[in-house]
Amino acid sequence: MFKALFDWLSGRRRPTPQQLAPAAGPADFEQLNRDAPLRDTAVGENAPTSNATFLCREAVLGRDQRIAGYQFMLQESTRNRIHHSSRRIHHLYAEVLVRSLIGADIGRLLGHRRAFLEVPDSFLGHPCLDELPASQVVLIAAPHHEEGCVPSETLLPVIEALKQRGFGFGLPDPLVTPEYGPLLPLADVVVVRAPALDARRGLQLSGLISQHAPHARLFTRDVPSLEDFRFAFKLGAALFQGPFITSREDWSEHELGPDSLRIATLIGRLRHDAETRELAALLKEDGALSLRLLRYVNSAANALPTPISSIEHALAMLGQERLYRWLVLLACSTDGRNARAAAALETALIRAHLMELLGHDFPQLKADALFLVGLLSLADVIMQVPLEKVLAPLALDPDIEAALRRGEGPLFPLLELAIACERGDTDPGRLHALAEARGISAQHASDCHLKAMLWAIELDI
Repeated sequence: MFKALFDWLSGRRRPTPQQLAPAAGPADFEQLNRDAPLRDTAVGENAPTSNATFLCREAVLGRDQRIAGYQFMLQESTRNRIHHSSRRIHHLYAEVLVRSLIGADIGRLLGHRRAFLEVPDSFLGHPCLDELPASQVVLIAAPHHEEGCVPSETLLPVIEALKQRGFGFGLPDPLVTPEYGPLLPLADVVVVRAPALDARRGLQLSGLISQHAPHARLFTRDVPSLEDFRFAFKLGAALFQGPFITSREDWSEHELGPDSLRIATLIGRLRHDAETRELAALLKEDGALSLRLLRYVNSAANALPTPISSIEHALAMLGQERLYRWLVLLACSTDGRNARAAAALETALIRAHLMELLGHDFPQLKADALFLVGLLSLADVIMQVPLEKVLAPLALDPDIEAALRRGEGPLFPLLELAIACERGDTDPGRLHALAEARGISAQHASDCHLKAMLWAIELDI
């Protein structure tokens, strides 16, 4: 995390052949783009073809509300477009997904976390899976919409071989897809959609899992709100994914914690051009904050011939603007009231870096301001304090204030586009409209979004 943040601050930057399709070649991808283009149909039939992918990533939280992994997928508009296609088309898209993650060196980025990938059940023997970091990947089988499930007796040896190589294995809701019943003993996770979960269904699932897959964990997807999260939690679910991660509650009675207030005081003095000597004195009043600053500078710079041992030296090295950005980021990562704040902070960092990347084509917009708008757009969720109380002591520039408080000004359009990239699953048409209105292609916005996602994962917050 330290190196990546310092770079930012510094401006650097085997079933039967009948059931499994062969590996895709260039001609296959050309055919794929003609038959089911990754670009939205709104772009037009004559849009140039591309092997680029519209990837989505959603955090998966554990029962402690910390990030346990990510579900990677192609955007829902893409999945919907190929829903009624042949197995071969589904295989080609699955290979696009897998090879994109291989190319991103996903094993290095994940660290201790896991990647959850939903692939066609007939794809489970595909040779490209051999290139994934098996111990960090859970493969979730999905049936074909018309042909149904590959027979369990055919899948059984394939799944056993995958598990021997270290892959985790997941199955969809057995109450919806009972054909996979014989495979339940091999399951590490069982996936159920939260909107379909009620008390009766939850008890049925729990009984089925405890009887046939006692070591499997219940993975609840599409959890809409904190209330739904708490309900699934009580039913025994172990993994959770959905909009609840960034949902808002009534925090009107909450105040900033003491650490955030101390940092806010520093930010206020910094924005009023306090001298280095005064800033150093304020930092020294908080031993923990001083140590974090020194640790940050020494860890991030790591090429320095001599470690920095004084606050004054650290401040001189960072300079006022970089110190300001570091303090704002530190304020957002301090006083979190629960572990869910880390997932919200990661989402905010993706927005922030995406805005920074998109802003390269708009030299009149400062990268620092774009980053801060993205980061602070979820500050109330991260800190569980009303946004007004979070922003008040930060002495923000008027354009940043306008974007965050009123949804207007020169910085807001890129924030709006960043959120559209984030929600591209539900409204891809809006993504295209917002991108084109700003003179940016939707493909470029999605490519930048993928870069921002991978950058945020690498931070390992």
